[in-house]
Amino acid sequence: MKSFALLVINVIGIQKGKIIDENEIARVIHHSIKEAEEEAGLKINSAYLTIPGKYVTIVQNSISKEAKDKYAGISAKDVTSSIMQAKDIDIPEDKQIIDVVENQFILENGKIVSDPIGNLSGSFTLKAQVILADKDYMRQIASVFRKANLDIDGLVPVTLAQRSIILDSNELNDNVMLLDIGAGNTDIGVFEGPNFVYTNTIPLGGDSITNDISLVLNISEEEADRLKKQYGLALKSFIDNDNEILLTTCKDENGKKVIRSSQLIEIIEARIEEIFSLVNKDITMQGIKSRINNVILTGQGITNINKSDVAGKIILNIPVKIATGRLISVVRPEYRTAYSLVKYIASRQFVKTVGSNIDSDSEENFFQTVFERIKEFFYS
Repeated sequence: MKSFALLVINVIGIQKGKIIDENEIARVIHHSIKEAEEEAGLKINSAYLTIPGKYVTIVQNSISKEAKDKYAGISAKDVTSSIMQAKDIDIPEDKQIIDVVENQFILENGKIVSDPIGNLSGSFTLKAQVILADKDYMRQIASVFRKANLDIDGLVPVTLAQRSIILDSNELNDNVMLLDIGAGNTDIGVFEGPNFVYTNTIPLGGDSITNDISLVLNISEEEADRLKKQYGLALKSFIDNDNEILLTTCKDENGKKVIRSSQLIEIIEARIEEIFSLVNKDITMQGIKSRINNVILTGQGITNINKSDVAGKIILNIPVKIATGRLISVVRPEYRTAYSLVKYIASRQFVKTVGSNIDSDSEENFFQTVFERIKEFFYS
């Protein structure tokens, strides 16, 4: 029986996706794990992690494989061997393979299947994405988790993990860009049907809007966040009533000041425009914008701001909609990333359980072995 620990940790030592204070992150992780262990009655020795898109490179690869015994059908060993062959690419010195995502198997008769095992076919072609991560980031992550006395079972790009719960059935087969605008970052994931094409991270998010409101209006961040949620609107042109707002923590007029709601929305609009403009610049430079049919918007940093999808459509010139995936309304927003990671790991057909090391003790020196473990990520 498999056990999963679902943890959502807000860490002070991370800013805009960068690791600033390893000791602080390790302390928070260690404390959260201890609480989870006491609650669940389990010993947790390892974890799967999501990794921001800016530390990820995707390499498309295709492998043709002869079945070892065409009369017995394609075997699990044939499939595993093809996946291992897919990893045989030229890897830049500053990168490391963290995963191979197999998304399509094509039999010799041209039929496309998700699982070729047992098919009577003399050969098959595997189309896959080889996922690379920056070594420097991995070293930092390894150091943090070593300090927290935890092993790493694997790293998964944020948008790849989220795809199955954010996109609906039609979108899973379309050319879409998933935009996850969180608190500190905006993660980009571009998918062409089942193919994971591109990912990156823009270091701006919902907290950037809150900070702008706080600085421009000279009020506390707490009040700025409350006003953002109360009056959240992405476009000034959609204002119905330009109401007066009393600022109670303003530092320049005896603690109180009155503004118009249009002034607040102008601040929100400017930052949202910048976020979408940076995304637009990124996908244009990558040469993939023309291939994107729809943009799916998610993330706590943006979806509570009305007309954010309209603002995105204006700037990107691509249809934009708020995510309506089947599980969106079921999973609380703060748990979606953790839930999507568990769902992603559990759904992988050809993975082996290299961990989760729950209820087992590991005496391996983590820092010395993490790269070897990730080299063999999931696959025997």
